[in-house]
Amino acid sequence: MVDLLALCAFNAAYAQAIDSDALEQWPSFFTENCHYRITHVENQRDGLPAGIVYADSRAMLEDRIAALREANIYERQRYRHLLGIPKVESADASGAVARTPFMVARIMATGETLLFATGEYHDRFVVAKNGKLLLAERVAVCDSTVTDTLLALPL
Repeated sequence: MVDLLALCAFNAAYAQAIDSDALEQWPSFFTENCHYRITHVENQRDGLPAGIVYADSRAMLEDRIAALREANIYERQRYRHLLGIPKVESADASGAVARTPFMVARIMATGETLLFATGEYHDRFVVAKNGKLLLAERVAVCDSTVTDTLLALPL
């Protein structure tokens, strides 16, 4: 049975990979045929599938990181995630569905720090054959309908 502690540990490792700039590790938190999307609360409420960021496979997530490293030009920045305790909606031996509140601070190369995003992860976890917990789906639902053009890193 997937439990709350396992979900908390997963989320902590996920955030650490992003916050420590180990972005190449980020796709490994997902299944091969995953769904990752960043949207805002109004789109989510209205059932609109388009997102600010959209990927439907681990390969697309890997391409996103490769583009960040090699092709895209953006102001250097890093994140610090503050995560709440997941609200487990369902869980069994094969996986779990949960919602986790988040706050993300963005730290610019100048040292300026600001609250960048708040919201809630809507997650569907699966237990892989090797027993490892993976995300089959993560929708980062941001509270604000205003999206900063510097949304470069994954949430």
